[in-house]
Amino acid sequence: MKASDINIQHLIFLAGIGQICLAAGSVVIPKLLNWGKEMAKVQPLIKQIFYTYACYILVFNFSFGLLSVFVHADLTNGSRLATLVSGFIAVYWISRVGIQFFYFDRANFPTSGWHKLGEGVLVTLFFFFSAVYSYTFYSNFIQL
Repeated sequence: MKASDINIQHLIFLAGIGQICLAAGSVVIPKLLNWGKEMAKVQPLIKQIFYTYACYILVFNFSFGLLSVFVHADLTNGSRLATLVSGFIAVYWISRVGIQFFYFDRANFPTSGWHKLGEGVLVTLFFFFSAVYSYTFYSNFIQL
C-alpha cells in the first residue's frame, strides 16, 4: 500500500460521510420545494414514477455512502471491481453536476438566502464526489 492510497482512502471515507449526510438531508427536500402541492397537479402515474425515481436516487446516494465508509480500502485496491465501481460512482456524480448546470431551469430556482446557501453546499458536495471518485477510478485504472 502506498502513502497516496491512504490519502485516497481518507477522501473516499469523507465522501461516504458526505453521501450519507446528503441522503439524510434529502428527506427535507420535498417540504422545502413543496412537492405535495406540485405533485397534486400531475396524474397519479406521473407522481408514482417521480417518487419511484426519487427513492432510487436516495438509495443510490445512501448506498454509495455506505460503500465508501465501510469498504473504502477495497475501492482503491486496483481490481477490476474497484475500477468499475469507482468509475460508475464517478460517472453518476459527474452526471449530477452536468444536470445541475445544463439541464435545470434556473429561472425556477428558489432565491432566498437559505436556498442559495443550500444549493452552494450541494454543488460543492457534487464536485467533491466527482473529483474523489474520478481520481479513484484513474488510480485503479492505471493499476490494471
